[in-house]
Amino acid sequence: MSSGFSRVGAGRMTELPPGEAVELLASVPLGRIGLSHRALPVIRPVNHLVDGAHIVIRAHAGSALLRDPLVPEVVVFEADHIDLQLRTGWSVMVTGRASQVTDPLEVARYQRLLVPWSDMDMDQVVRISMEIVTGYRIGP
Repeated sequence: MSSGFSRVGAGRMTELPPGEAVELLASVPLGRIGLSHRALPVIRPVNHLVDGAHIVIRAHAGSALLRDPLVPEVVVFEADHIDLQLRTGWSVMVTGRASQVTDPLEVARYQRLLVPWSDMDMDQVVRISMEIVTGYRIGP
């Protein structure tokens, strides 16, 4: 079974500087968060925003991210933009610690700025530190 792709016309993959990778991450509204749940890896789609050196997402009260609000959870966050016709695009991955935002003023601010796409009660706010940022662009 063929995927429809061949090496002919394959794009060149180049590593992005961290600053450019973060700018690209901020340019899209949707990404994926990878975390451990019941000792197994899971990946969930989430909408997000970039605020300084952090990625901010919303979560529901029973989220695996909020297992222990006092202990930050190590996670990976990934977003990309791929044009299948042109075979171009980029992918950015961030590894960092996710912690619950508890300051009422910050929570209110993020709740105004970041409206969940899900119909679940996403009343918790989670901030992910950008400790390791890697990104790649593929193009001609």
